[in-house]
Amino acid sequence: MGELMKQAQQFQKKLADVQEDLRTRVVEGTAGGGMVKAQVNGKQELVALNISSEVVDPDDVEMLQDLIIAAVSQGTKKSRELAEKEMSKVTGGMPLPGLF
Repeated sequence: MGELMKQAQQFQKKLADVQEDLRTRVVEGTAGGGMVKAQVNGKQELVALNISSEVVDPDDVEMLQDLIIAAVSQGTKKSRELAEKEMSKVTGGMPLPGLF
């Protein structure tokens, strides 16, 4: 029983380490040919948003909004894929609900 508890604690430590590492890893989603860039960390948190001045048109705010949504969505998707890949290294590919 003591060995099982030790293994569980080691597993928890590995998961915590991966989650902390994911907080520092950043992926980028882009839209509009790179005119809008969204940086998202491995915890699916938006950490930066860059918008090129050429894409800012006061007469077409809707287009800019669409580009922002597209870039953030792409960044979030990449972040989720990164997190799943890194977590599967610890879990052996077994999905654990609530980790992302």
